[in-house]
Amino acid sequence: MKERVVIGLSGGVDSSVAAYLLKEQGYDVVGLFMRNWHDTTGTLAGDCPWYDDQMFAELVVKRLDIPFHYVDLSGEYRKRVVDYMFSEYERGRTPNPDVLCNREIKFDVFLKEALKLGADRVATGHYCRREEVEVNGKTMYRLLAGSDPNKDQSYFLCQLSQEQLRYAMFPIGGMLKPEVRRIAEEQKLATAKRKDSQGICFVGKVDLPVFLQQKLKAKKGDIMEIPADWSGYRAEKHDLAELAQPFAYSGDDGVKAGEHNGAHFYTIGQRKGLNVGGRPEPLFVIATDVERNVIYVGQGAEHPGLYRRALHIRPDEIHWIRPDMEMAVGEQRDFSIRIRYRQPLQKGTLRREADGMYVVFEQPQRGVTAGQFAAWYDGDELMGSGVIDA
Repeated sequence: MKERVVIGLSGGVDSSVAAYLLKEQGYDVVGLFMRNWHDTTGTLAGDCPWYDDQMFAELVVKRLDIPFHYVDLSGEYRKRVVDYMFSEYERGRTPNPDVLCNREIKFDVFLKEALKLGADRVATGHYCRREEVEVNGKTMYRLLAGSDPNKDQSYFLCQLSQEQLRYAMFPIGGMLKPEVRRIAEEQKLATAKRKDSQGICFVGKVDLPVFLQQKLKAKKGDIMEIPADWSGYRAEKHDLAELAQPFAYSGDDGVKAGEHNGAHFYTIGQRKGLNVGGRPEPLFVIATDVERNVIYVGQGAEHPGLYRRALHIRPDEIHWIRPDMEMAVGEQRDFSIRIRYRQPLQKGTLRREADGMYVVFEQPQRGVTAGQFAAWYDGDELMGSGVIDA
């Protein structure tokens, strides 16, 4: 009997080609489309709504002659991803909804729906790879970077567990994007020339302040400009905890440069949306204070307030994809690290302490942002990740 693989069809070219490859490899392939979002609040004009995605997914399954199913997971998506987003922004943190979507929806709720359809495995169109290794007589699953360095999406899967990876298949993970497009055109798939989706997973491209104002109220506050020679940048750091702390600005630091509509609408490194001109160099957000409703800015992309050497992850936010490689308290190990999607891997050291994990970089990093995920790699294997606490 053929092994049944349920593939998440998004209406994009990647999952379409993944479905084609699985069928060619002799699997019993079933397409499953999930609708996760209904609201169009803040959605930018011209962004494809969900029904376009479903239409393209249906055209693909007809072309491939495979069964098609539809499931509405919008309730779980709002509860597990969007509500989390709102609560994080309210706290002055910047979440990554795509990472949450993969952990909570695609490889949890969606996986359960696929199992109801008799799935042995679940496939997606992610650019990453999965391998099995034997460790002390037990099968462990490795999550590897995609072969296309320009499209590697392993970072978005940095919170997956061994149990989730047990079911996972990534049919295009060893391919380059142009090759995927070529196959789609050769097979006359409707998605062959369709643009890749952008923006928040399943929501699309949004005007973030408008989107967030569904739950978070606009509130006038000060924009304070901090000079590059601020004394705090020269203060000596004596231990890991101090090194991992973000710079702390007070009401007496800097000069008022303008006003904003709510500190929780801004994130570290942001340049657009400040509406403050008349400076030799553009202004960037270097810190936000949601308690006092103040955002701090600095001139130029090289402003010292944008750079930090270390970050901290709380003990309950440390996640190991490979639990057999977990570090003990007091242990230190070198890894390659990234703190955002598409960032080139950075050399650094992880140090496990009783109060969590400290990540110290070889070179200062731009835009370390609380709420985002730091992911660490050994070669091309993603070993673990954690939510940046500070």
